[in-house]
Amino acid sequence: MKTQIDHLVVAAKTLEQGVAWCEATFGITPAPGGEHEKYATHNRLFKIATPGFPLAYLEIIAVNPEVVLTGKDLRPTRWFDLDEPALQAAVVACPCLVHFVVSTDQIQAARHALKAQGIDRGHAVHASRSTNKGLLQWQITVRDDGQRLFDGALPTLIQWGKPGAADPLRLHPRNHLPRSGVSLQSIEIRHPSADKLTAAYAAIKLEGISTEEGPANITATFKTPKGLVVLESQGV
Repeated sequence: MKTQIDHLVVAAKTLEQGVAWCEATFGITPAPGGEHEKYATHNRLFKIATPGFPLAYLEIIAVNPEVVLTGKDLRPTRWFDLDEPALQAAVVACPCLVHFVVSTDQIQAARHALKAQGIDRGHAVHASRSTNKGLLQWQITVRDDGQRLFDGALPTLIQWGKPGAADPLRLHPRNHLPRSGVSLQSIEIRHPSADKLTAAYAAIKLEGISTEEGPANITATFKTPKGLVVLESQGV
């Protein structure tokens, strides 16, 4: 099993708010993303890859007000806790780092490894969206309740490409996003259950993330056109 940082998730009240925040914080305008009809969300993206995090990009995500979930598509909550009142209140004034996603080449094995740790990461849901390079397909773990778990510090699992594809990363976002001038330097996790998180990371073969016990927080440090920028989740 090979597992590595795929992308960081910043939640915004609206996508327009997210773009303005990105321009003010990083000094760049994020690239167009897409829509996720199943969860009524949409996003903007930008590359933050480095040799230590070769797949990494940052996703700014918000509820899409133009899509209404009805009938069989109605879900109790969207992914990444986007329907949780506490998270919604936290991003009213300013977007916030809330989560991260890791790429694996064996999503079912990773799910079962977490289950052996007593952690239900959710079903592996098939998803896709159109791009100018072709159809982007992936599997991603989503719980029925939409929860991130461990205050966002337990990563969602993603496996790119159509099952059985010879080159599953051919259409990975890092391959068509332009260079942004922003690069991810480090990710640090603080959590009251740091020992459980450390065991979970080891179970899915995730390395390169510092963990320590303390109040819940995800800290990501970037080099940017505006100098060093540090984002913190502060337990949101």
